[in-house]
Amino acid sequence: MEIKQTPENALSHSTVKAIINAPIEKVDIADWLFNLPDAEYQRCSPAHIAAGFTRTLDGTPMSINVETIGNALIIQHYVATEYKADYCRMLSVSDSITANGRSKVQVLWELRATKLDDNSCVYTNEIHATATPEFFEFMKVHHLSLAQAAHDRQLASDAHNQEETPLFAASIAKKALTGNYGI
Repeated sequence: MEIKQTPENALSHSTVKAIINAPIEKVDIADWLFNLPDAEYQRCSPAHIAAGFTRTLDGTPMSINVETIGNALIIQHYVATEYKADYCRMLSVSDSITANGRSKVQVLWELRATKLDDNSCVYTNEIHATATPEFFEFMKVHHLSLAQAAHDRQLASDAHNQEETPLFAASIAKKALTGNYGI
C-alpha cells in the first residue's frame, strides 16, 4: 500500500530535467526501462550496481535496481503503477542498508517525456523518498531526527539525480533512434 508523502514523513523530493535528442513519437520510456540491460544501467551512474526486470505475481512489470545513494546501499523493487511511452510511475518499498543497519524507505520514481519540438523532448526524472513505519522505528532506535535524515537524503538524492538524469536521457535517445542501448 502506497504511503502518501506529507511534511511529517518526507525524506526527499528531487526533480531533474535533461534533453532527449529524439522526436517524442520515437521515445518509449516504458520500453526503454523494462528492457534496460544491466550494463546500460551501470553506465548511467558510477553509483549504479545492478538492474534487472521481472514481474510481480499478478504480472505487473517490475524493475529491480541496486545502487548507492549517499552512504546507503539501496535495493529498489519498483512496481509499475502506470506505464506508457511518455510516462512511467514506479513505486518501491526499498531496502536501505547503512552502517547503522537495515531499514525500509518508500521511493516513488516518475519518468516523463514532454515534447519540446519536432526533434527533441524534455526528460524529467523525479524521485520522492518517504519514511515508512519501519524507518521511523529505525530513526528512534538510532536517535536520529526526521529533519537530519531528510537533510542527508535530500543532498544525496539531488546529487545522484543530477548525475544520472542526463545519461538516462542520452540512453533513451539512443534507444529511440537506433533501437539499441549505449550512451
